[in-house]
Amino acid sequence: MDVFRAVLLCFHVFTAIQASGDHHSLRVSVPHRTYECPEGADVILKCVPSGSKAYPQDTFWTTWLYTPRSQDHCQKGAHPRKANHTNRSLGVEYSSGDKVFSVSLKNVRHADQGKYCCWLLDLHGKHKEQDAHDFMYLTVVPIPANAYNGSLKCLEYSHTASDDSVAEGLAIAACVAFVLCLPLILMLVYRQRQTVERHRRAHELVRMDSEAQAHENPVFLGDSPEPKMRTISQIMMRQSSETGHHLLSEPGTPFSPNIQGELFFPAQDPIPESPNLLG
Repeated sequence: MDVFRAVLLCFHVFTAIQASGDHHSLRVSVPHRTYECPEGADVILKCVPSGSKAYPQDTFWTTWLYTPRSQDHCQKGAHPRKANHTNRSLGVEYSSGDKVFSVSLKNVRHADQGKYCCWLLDLHGKHKEQDAHDFMYLTVVPIPANAYNGSLKCLEYSHTASDDSVAEGLAIAACVAFVLCLPLILMLVYRQRQTVERHRRAHELVRMDSEAQAHENPVFLGDSPEPKMRTISQIMMRQSSETGHHLLSEPGTPFSPNIQGELFFPAQDPIPESPNLLG
């Protein structure tokens, strides 16, 4: 019964988590987690949206946030180069589409290094129905000694979805392992308890049987019992009555020796010497 309740509880939890995930189906991923650019290069930071709107009449709205400290969270209102819309004089250009939305930075400087966050919001009128976000890092390095105009390129380090889903995968695996192992653990505990109970009952039955038959067993008696003294004739009479056969040692049995005459072993007569041995 406990096994059934545990499995049922885990099933409800898993269903609730799945339903929650289905409700928040809007997602954002990044094709590259880290960009490494020399000073003076141009870079385009990209994010890829996925999922659907909560209602067909909803609209998507995108925005970019920036913080110079990579360990901090992006704060509302902190935009790249302090521009929340395209500003070519500042070298910032935003682009949005169904498959990708991005921010382009021209002539990057060391001050552009930091953490960039891309946000996607599902708006139903002025009400936010869903939102999703992701982040990436921009590292700015000095210009190489052999660089020339047009040769400044950024390095993009690929990013896979598995990097973001490690914690989620571990949580799911732990839940699955718990669901699978819980019945086995409960069964082992139940069998262990049953074994202990059977052993206890067996010892109890042996003790009760021993007391009922008045056996003098030192295992079940607290003090050492005193041995009961019996004579040899009493033991032989008890054995005869129990088996129904006469003992060979009892007098009068067919196989008993005649104790009135000679002994059991007959007297040995002298053996005459052989004439062949004398010659």
